[in-house]
Amino acid sequence: MSKYGQAAIRAVELVNKKIVDSPIKGWEIATSELFGEGSWGQKKGCPKNAFLGLCEEGLVDQIPRGNYNSRKLSKNKDYAITAVNIVRDQPNLLDDITELWNQVTKGNGISRNYQMDVVETLIREKYIKV
Repeated sequence: MSKYGQAAIRAVELVNKKIVDSPIKGWEIATSELFGEGSWGQKKGCPKNAFLGLCEEGLVDQIPRGNYNSRKLSKNKDYAITAVNIVRDQPNLLDDITELWNQVTKGNGISRNYQMDVVETLIREKYIKV
């Protein structure tokens, strides 16, 4: 499990245990613990926006649907939601993240940037039902 996958799980647990009241705060704490406060790893937007986008849509177990991202449009949110939908139809792709990403991006050659780590971990840990 990647550090961003770990961050997603930790953020959900912080919310579920009522240590924080939003996935935004959960992500901030989790990434601070894993990468260091103010670090490049903590500030990285792609996995954060993927995570918050999944939370916004009510896809993450026990996180209510809501507005968690200041960015109204997020490609990373869209990538994450698309990935969940693809895995629901093709669960075997969870074992082939490269092909999953290829399908998410329709083969346009965009590099992954930890969005799929968040999706994969949340699904494997059963925080997203497929």
